[in-house]
Amino acid sequence: MVHIQSLEQTGFRTPQKRMSGQLIQRGALSLLFFLTPAVTPTWYTGSGYYPDESNNEVYTEEVPQAPALDYQVPRWCYTLNIQDGEATCYSPRGGNYHSSLGTRCELSCDRGFRLIGRRSVQCLPSRHWSGTAYCRQMRCHALPFITSGTYTCTNGVLLDSRCDYSCSSGYHLEGDRSRICMEDGQWSGGEPVCVDIDPPKIRCPHSREKMAEPEKLTARVYWDPPLVKDSADGTITRVTLRGPEPGSHFPEGEHVIRYTAYDRAYNQASCKFIVKVQVRRCPTLKPPQHGYLTCTSAGDNYGATCEYHCDGGYERQGTPSRVCQSSRQWSGLPPICAPMKINVNVNSAAGLLDQFYEKQRLLIISAPDPSNRYYKMQISMLQQSTCGLDLRHVTIIELVGQPPQEVGRIREQQLSANIIEELRQFQRLTRSYFNMVLIDKQGIDRERYMEPITPEEIFTFIDDYLLSSQELTQHRKQRDICE
Repeated sequence: MVHIQSLEQTGFRTPQKRMSGQLIQRGALSLLFFLTPAVTPTWYTGSGYYPDESNNEVYTEEVPQAPALDYQVPRWCYTLNIQDGEATCYSPRGGNYHSSLGTRCELSCDRGFRLIGRRSVQCLPSRHWSGTAYCRQMRCHALPFITSGTYTCTNGVLLDSRCDYSCSSGYHLEGDRSRICMEDGQWSGGEPVCVDIDPPKIRCPHSREKMAEPEKLTARVYWDPPLVKDSADGTITRVTLRGPEPGSHFPEGEHVIRYTAYDRAYNQASCKFIVKVQVRRCPTLKPPQHGYLTCTSAGDNYGATCEYHCDGGYERQGTPSRVCQSSRQWSGLPPICAPMKINVNVNSAAGLLDQFYEKQRLLIISAPDPSNRYYKMQISMLQQSTCGLDLRHVTIIELVGQPPQEVGRIREQQLSANIIEELRQFQRLTRSYFNMVLIDKQGIDRERYMEPITPEEIFTFIDDYLLSSQELTQHRKQRDICE
């Protein structure tokens, strides 16, 4: 028997059967010829294949043709229904078309529920939505029990459920008394604890006062540890100190020392006392006119020493230093800075140079005659820089000419021929040509020049290599004085 089956009316293409290498098709209608008894085939939905049970042959089904798209069909896709939620849809056909082709729906959940899946879906030509989603009820984790306490909740672990904590008799609740299940699935606040409410007993040492040590602004202070006792089980777990340890050096002023004791139940008790340190101070000293002070420590505290110094061209007359005493008064009397007096009527060059030792630097200039070009150039530059020379404690000695008309002078004071000759020998200064030597405050030859040099170069050399730390500090304070 030949069984003919037509699938034309279904909208699908006719399955093709291969049999002895032949396929019969007429017009738009595909016919299948079975050389077997008429048997209704069993379809396996969506597989694309089905077996013929009589002869074990396999038939192949082609993919169905896509249905024609129609944007006017009101229900192209199935109607969305979100349990415990809502779908807000927007259709190109208008508000009455909630599932037509091209409709886009925004999905949301009721309060207390969380959306799982796509937040936005669209009705596709395949008559399916572009994604799925559902609403899951939000829950918080179960709260742990607390030691020596409990809690009760209004709605278990669900949203907005409130859990109130309470402690057993004799205990005190520390922390949040209530916690609420929030929308993020977490409990508000933090977990409280129930603790013993009886704190320990603690007693600190008495407050004390001490004077600072000489030449110091601090005092070393000692004390005994506090007395601590627990009224419950007698156990003190720890005692903390807020402040310096006993035997520390305390600066001037009041200092609060605080101790805190803790028992086994985390009860705490504190006590405090005050350490006061005083510094004996003398009246503030004023620097001398044409001079300055350098002081140790703070400059006015007990034991501080202040030394007097004079500017260039001046020398100290009186005590070199004064000390702040325990009576809060300075020792001695203040010295003065008087213009430096140079005695040129000495027997030797050594006696002349000793007057400048540790007081002044010397710049000795030698020239064959007053008309020497280098000499005139050098003197002209130095005369315009007297402020900078005085600031750096530099005195100029001139040795000019040939015997017996040779002249030696310090400012307006003339030197004897004997002193001139000894100076030339000591410093190896020739009369044949212009030469110059710079001597520091210790009488040491530091630099020699065979040609004129600018005052700025001399000042740079002195500032970089010859100034003491005290002079350098003072020089920085007076840097602009010559401008």
